[in-house]
Amino acid sequence: MIRTRFRKVTLVAPEIFDEHLIDGYTNVKHVSVANNLFPSIFESYPELIIFDYDFLGKELEKILRRIQTNKFYNKIKLCCYKNDPNEKTDSFLKVLGVDQFIYKADLAKVQKQKTVLNTVNDMIDTSIIKLVASVSN
Repeated sequence: MIRTRFRKVTLVAPEIFDEHLIDGYTNVKHVSVANNLFPSIFESYPELIIFDYDFLGKELEKILRRIQTNKFYNKIKLCCYKNDPNEKTDSFLKVLGVDQFIYKADLAKVQKQKTVLNTVNDMIDTSIIKLVASVSN
């Protein structure tokens, strides 16, 4: 998962995507057409770009090569969202400049952990409220 929170994020994904990818981000620009990516980058200059690998397919290589060769884009962090890990593809994308991979299974695990953590926190909060209520009476 992405540990650092970035102020400006660009998400390159289809119109319908996994909303958990952008939880916690307030300034997200969603690009659903690959041809609109570079004008969008130039306009907003994001700190992080998240690519949906299944959406972009073979165009992702061209996009990554273009980002890598342009010095204007060298400070931008690149993430790639994939359904399943593939060692050969992942290592190739890493060479092309992808900083981090987000897999669907990992994202589901994080959501499950958050749900469990929220449930535990709710139980603790309820018990504290009951304790405080009994002390005040």
